Amino acid sequence: MKIKPLSAALIAAGVLVGTAGAIDLPNWLKPGAAAWQPGSQAATPAAPAATAAPDAATPPPVPMLSAQAVPNYRAIVKQSGPAVVGVTVAGMHKASVEEHGLPPGMENDPFFKFFRSMPGFQQRGQQGGPVPFKGMGSGFIISSDGLILTNAHVVRDAKEVTVKLSDRREFAAKVLGSDPTTDIAVLRIAATGLPVVRLGDARQLEVGDPVLAIGAPYGLEQTATQGIVSAKGRSLPGDAVVPFIQTDAAVNPGNSGGPLFDGSGAVVGINAQIYSQSGGFQGLSFSIPINLALKVKDQIVATGRATHARLGVTIQDLNQALAESFGLKLPDGALVANVAPNSAAAAAGLKSGDVITAVNGEPVVRSGELSSLIGLAAPGEKVNLKVWRDHAARDVEAKLGGADAQATELADAGGGLQPGQLGLGLRALTREERKASGIEQGMVVESTTGPSAKAGIEAGDVLLAIHGKPVQSIEQVKSVLQGKPKSVALLVQRDGEKIFVPVNLG
Repeated sequence: MKIKPLSAALIAAGVLVGTAGAIDLPNWLKPGAAAWQPGSQAATPAAPAATAAPDAATPPPVPMLSAQAVPNYRAIVKQSGPAVVGVTVAGMHKASVEEHGLPPGMENDPFFKFFRSMPGFQQRGQQGGPVPFKGMGSGFIISSDGLILTNAHVVRDAKEVTVKLSDRREFAAKVLGSDPTTDIAVLRIAATGLPVVRLGDARQLEVGDPVLAIGAPYGLEQTATQGIVSAKGRSLPGDAVVPFIQTDAAVNPGNSGGPLFDGSGAVVGINAQIYSQSGGFQGLSFSIPINLALKVKDQIVATGRATHARLGVTIQDLNQALAESFGLKLPDGALVANVAPNSAAAAAGLKSGDVITAVNGEPVVRSGELSSLIGLAAPGEKVNLKVWRDHAARDVEAKLGGADAQATELADAGGGLQPGQLGLGLRALTREERKASGIEQGMVVESTTGPSAKAGIEAGDVLLAIHGKPVQSIEQVKSVLQGKPKSVALLVQRDGEKIFVPVNLG
């Protein structure tokens, strides 16, 4: 189960206490009054004629729910439970400090930070490097020939994936593809005639609607929990593309990848995250809308991967004060704080201070909705943006770029690694990364192979200099390598620490 805390304040509800005193019963509750029936006139006592305003608007009555509106959870579990599967994985991943049981304080040693992944590095008598792991999650069958949806984080780094059906049959599964951006993965098992779930429409959900989750929390298969939709369109830190469905259905580690059903028994989401300070359920669960998941699934089945578009803007929510300053009546829309150079937004003429209120006719109320609408579009797709600028609305057409617009460039020209090549995949620091880290120059390491990997360089490191020359572009790195040196000294920053790492290129 993916545990990710939210950066949000929790608000405690207060209790309104009135003045003590005698309470006079309304006429329709006094002894002898006609019995109240739902929908009868007696259900809503009329206000005294002397005090009623002749032109006062009468609020519409709250509709009564029929007995049919109460979900039949037993029927949902019986019908759809057989299509919910357990997913177990095994593979290798890098050992953590806790797994190696290092002495207190050593985990902060800068030399340990830089060399803990090197082959042969000893930690308390144990060999460093990857260690085996096992994990578990849930999933559900969407086609009778063995197509299964689950979370990408469930199968991350997995070398072996096993699917266990509700009838206890087990199958080796193939990962057709996974998309970390939306946390969706698609599996295939060699079987036919399998039970399947009925797919619904998450757009029809409303806050307060009943929902049911089925999965394998802590490995307890076919566990059903129920709740209601607590909110829609939640944008979580690090997951701006996904407009999560928030529920209070109990979801715990092992539920990841399992289905979320609406009251009719249709799947409307994939359980993906919880807010937790203890590691267990605390009343806040988040699911990926099934409409989004199916769109990603289609891409993965067709091409083996999913692509996401990029507009190239930094955005924020509006508040009432900002809305009034821009001449808007309501604080709806995504306020553009910055436009990236050479981006789709720059080409379309977007400016800092613009407020994007709709994409292709879809209204944008919060900034997270813009991130979702753009992120789920295809690179190269043209979108029509409704933009508020200078106290007036206008239409802007933008041709979207790829999410990899700041794509990784290999520091080595050509194909496979040859003598004298470095084996680094690098990209420029984003504006946000520069601001957060305080680093003004350098290149982010996206991937390592060959000599760099052997030297202990890791993805996420920042390359500051090569051979004493500050690194600001990929060309600077390539110019040093053109001299075909036998070794280079890289100045790298990791976790706030800087150290020179020698890399043998011979």
